[in-house]
Amino acid sequence: MIEKDLVIYRRRLPHWRLDGSVYFVTWRLAPSQADLTADERSELMLALKHFEGHRYELFAGVVMHDHVHVLVKPLENQPLQEIIHSWKSFTAHKFRRDYGRTPPIWQDEYLDRIVRNEQEFLDKAQYVLNNPLKTWPELEDYPWVWVKEDLTS
Repeated sequence: MIEKDLVIYRRRLPHWRLDGSVYFVTWRLAPSQADLTADERSELMLALKHFEGHRYELFAGVVMHDHVHVLVKPLENQPLQEIIHSWKSFTAHKFRRDYGRTPPIWQDEYLDRIVRNEQEFLDKAQYVLNNPLKTWPELEDYPWVWVKEDLTS
């Protein structure tokens, strides 16, 4: 039964955890931060893909100028909050060291949603893919968006 496997906890935002679930996750730069540079976006995209297949299955991701969206499934014994903490912590230290940013780099919280069915999964993947076009409609190519190959075929 789902109720006994579902874990709900709250910081400022509620977070629901259900083993084996896919999550749509969003986090943002701290309000005092300037937009991410091209190099920072590239570094963040590399960080997102670094443990793909080892700690999580990454289905889609986009690094925008001030926020990130991912469609991710944590693997067994890999809590989502630890995966997100790892991404945010690694990139915050790197951005401080290599690009001179001052903390805080990221907002403390993040939004996450359990993807409930195949249609929602496809909708979220499409949202990630199209997110740059919402901001820059004239854009022809955006190098900081990634969708797992078998989702696009």
